[in-house]
Amino acid sequence: MSQLTIFYDGRCALCAKEIKSLKELDRNNRITFADIFAHDFAKNYASVNVEEANRVLHGMKDTGELIYGLDVTVLAWTLVGKGKWVAPLRWPIVKQIADVAYIFFARNREQISRLIMPSSTVTKCEFKSDL
Repeated sequence: MSQLTIFYDGRCALCAKEIKSLKELDRNNRITFADIFAHDFAKNYASVNVEEANRVLHGMKDTGELIYGLDVTVLAWTLVGKGKWVAPLRWPIVKQIADVAYIFFARNREQISRLIMPSSTVTKCEFKSDL
């Protein structure tokens, strides 16, 4: 049984690349990956609001607790044995800065994906937020 389910935007090239890396490292199947734009997503995860999950990365621990943003990222990388590389993102002062940077990334992930991965096919990431 997995310890975390990640609800990710499969249309985002950078997001998909990170998920691919996590899948390759997840040799103990600790993570379940769910593309929020998959045709059967709403049926399988009725409790997860797709619009909200598209604004901010959502994850669900095996306890049923929802977590968001970099908390999902840090837990995922920790579960695949790379926690030391992301642990600083949750340190007190760094956490505040990292969370602001994450919101910037989430709002602009389509444009960032095009800049970093210009040859990738990136579909429009519908992102609107009042944050």
